[in-house]
Amino acid sequence: MYEIHYQVVALARFLLTVLYRGPIFSARCARIGKNFSLDGLPYVEGHVSIEIGDDVWFGGKVSIMSGRMFDQPRLVIGDGAELGWNVGITVNLEVIVEDHARVAYDCRISDSDAHPKQADLRAANRPPPLDEIRPVRICRNAWIGNGSHILKGVTVGEGAIIGANSVVVSNVPPFALAVGNPARVFLKDVGLPSTAPAAEPKPQE
Repeated sequence: MYEIHYQVVALARFLLTVLYRGPIFSARCARIGKNFSLDGLPYVEGHVSIEIGDDVWFGGKVSIMSGRMFDQPRLVIGDGAELGWNVGITVNLEVIVEDHARVAYDCRISDSDAHPKQADLRAANRPPPLDEIRPVRICRNAWIGNGSHILKGVTVGEGAIIGANSVVVSNVPPFALAVGNPARVFLKDVGLPSTAPAAEPKPQE
């Protein structure tokens, strides 16, 4: 009975996704690729343009929010990328998650501070200055550990790993491990491809 219970739950969730969640979210996106799957209907607020590649997975309780600072804020999720449960993305200009990048659960990505630094402007509910809104890029094959925050203007390099609960305020080079608050590079040449590319054949004489 225990196994039957969860099989029924899984079937109900599958049907809900195929018949309702998937179609309604697809209608909200500017582009959506093949084999997109999701565990819950993402919450989207604002006029952000959402572009999703092939073979992408979203966990449940994903939120995507944008303000009116720029006319065309843009979120791009590349092929094979994954957003875990309870991921929040604030995009007022541009956030790009490249192919096969993985963002674990409870992560936050934001291209702005959401509020001005000046206390009087915050009290007046003024938006942040436009020059302090800077795009974020998570490069291909990068892995963002659970509970991490990626802040404005940051590029996480190809294949880089961000340790759990880190706060990333500056760029992380490719194939590096960065941890802490603020995150600092702890190791380099981490996660390099396990196989070297095949050598090109030599021309025959």
